[in-house]
Amino acid sequence: MNNTLESIKTYFKGVKAEWGRVSWPDKNQVVGETISVIVIVFVFTVAIYVMDLLFKGLLSLIK
Repeated sequence: MNNTLESIKTYFKGVKAEWGRVSWPDKNQVVGETISVIVIVFVFTVAIYVMDLLFKGLLSLIK
């Protein structure tokens, strides 16, 4: 049991050491990338909606 606790302590000491080495992005980069993701999701949503309308229209011609 004592060996397990020491292993856990060692693990979290390593995590704390690595946490300090992480290079965090600045606020402008986070905002820019978030806006990019939102725009891309919006564009793909509109594209899929338009394709759905086209396929629905084509399938109604077949009936």
